[in-house]
This record gives sequence, C-alpha cells and structure tokens, in this order.
Amino acid sequence: MSTTPPTRPRTRLPSPLEELRDDRFARHGVTLTLKRDDLIHPDLPGNKYRKLFLNLDAAVAAGHEALLTFGGAYSNHLRATAAAGRLLGMGTIGMVRGDELANRPLNPSLAQCAADGMRLHFIDRSTYRRKTDPEVLAALLRATGARNPYVIPEGGSNSLAVQGCTALGEELRGRTHTAAVACGTGGTLAGLAAGLAPGQRALGIPVLKGGFLGPEIRALQQRALGAPTANWQLDERFHFGGYARTPPELTSFANDFEDRHGLPVERVYVAKLLYALTALSEEGAFAPGTRVTAVITATDPGPPAARPSQSSTSR
Repeated sequence: MSTTPPTRPRTRLPSPLEELRDDRFARHGVTLTLKRDDLIHPDLPGNKYRKLFLNLDAAVAAGHEALLTFGGAYSNHLRATAAAGRLLGMGTIGMVRGDELANRPLNPSLAQCAADGMRLHFIDRSTYRRKTDPEVLAALLRATGARNPYVIPEGGSNSLAVQGCTALGEELRGRTHTAAVACGTGGTLAGLAAGLAPGQRALGIPVLKGGFLGPEIRALQQRALGAPTANWQLDERFHFGGYARTPPELTSFANDFEDRHGLPVERVYVAKLLYALTALSEEGAFAPGTRVTAVITATDPGPPAARPSQSSTSR
C-alpha cells in the first residue's frame, strides 16, 4: 500500500543524480553532476514540487477550497500551481502582473494555466508591487470573489517552501562538495543549504539583477529555520541583463550544451546556471577534486517561439 499522503501526487523522489563528462570541467579536475529535479513530476518539475507540497498539505488540512498565487506572464510558478490544483481537484487563482489587453491572446504559459482551470486576474504593475501590503492584498482577494483562498507568495517562497526544499540538500549529503542552483526568489537555495551536511556548500546563481536576494534568503531562513545558515553564497554576475533575457551568447552556450550532452536546456534558469558553473570552472574557482552538482529545477518550455525574450515574467 502506498504511503504517499493523499494530498500529494505520485513523484520520482529522490530525484536522479547523473554525472556528465565535460572537458571544460574535467581538465580542471572538476566533476560535474546534475541533480535531475526536472524529473520529479511531469507537471510539477524541479523546485516547484519541493516548494509546493507542504503548502498543499496545509491548504487541504485547513479546508481551503482554492489556491491563490502571483506571477508574471511566463511564470513557471503559476503553471505549477495551476497543475497542482488540477491534480488535487482544488480551484486555483493566478494574479498576473501586467495589463490584460497586453496579454491577449494568452501566451503558451498562461494558456496552460487556463487549461488547467486557473482563473486569471491581471493586475497593473503599480498595484502588483504593493501586493504584500495587507490592505492591497485584502482588496485583491475581494476582487476575485473567492472565499478564504490559501495564499502562496510569488515564486512560492515561504517558510513551508524552505522546509520542503531541505530534502534537496539531504538527498545530496555525501554526494557533492558544492551544490549550485539558479535563484529567482531564493527559497530553493535557502532550503538546499539548510539540508546539506557540514562541509558542503550551496551556491546560488541569481537570474535577476539587482543584488536584493542575499537579505531575502537570510530572512527566509530566519523565519523557516530560526536562524540563517552560513554555508551558502551568491554569484550575481550571470543574470545576462535580467529575468528571461537570453542574449545570443547564452543561447549559443545552451545550444552547444545540448549538442554535447543531448540534454534539453531550459533558458530562463538552467542555462544561466550551467553557463555560470562552466565559467567558474574555467576561472579556477573550484579546486581540483571538487564535485559540483547543478540542480536542474526546470524543464525546457518548448520551441523558441514559445519562450520569452524580455524580462516580462516572474519567478
């Protein structure tokens, strides 16, 4: 009999760990492995399941009938929340940053949300920036007409998400020296670092520019764990101009990586992570004998026509 809680879909956990032979690492004595969180669940890949499952448990336990969350027009988090609602038979509401007319017809990401039953509400950018203000949030909730929805923050990063992501670090204990992950809101890195064993380190590669993530990650760990951990760091050089920006240099790198290894490379998060680790290896940032693990948190969204080229999305 399955021991999987009824509020959780069937998943592939722990996710596979694969070693890659890549001369850009091997010639520096570095071993590159991939933590294939993209294979956890076809509709809830990567960090999305890890960040959502405790929130889903809490929503069901408290009797909420709908999940409500926030994101931009190409948000992976919105798509995952919509899919989770469909799998669990719960209603979902997506508060989308931006003008509705500018987002019609719906892009493939929002179209998938709608197909999974998510009700989309578009919010002007000024209001969206103030969405965590209690009065603004209350007004937004009233506008949806939903009764007592369970609210999940943008990107899914809250205390329960951090606690859910600690299992990622625990799965890597004794199997790597440095575990690296691309960062949007920082919840995955916060939990990953907390789950690692002493002597292991976590490295975050922010995909947004701005230098704001450090304090946010420390605050997330403080709320979720009682205190920040000291075993993580950020390298903020590899955002390529901002969220979802994929200049030719990054596209060329991703295409080459796919050709070398036969692995589809998601452009918004994973390409920047792999580019950063390759550059750091070439810089000599990892001592010979180091085992570096790249956490693959997202799947390739499809053909280039379906991919955003501007910073129009959320984490």
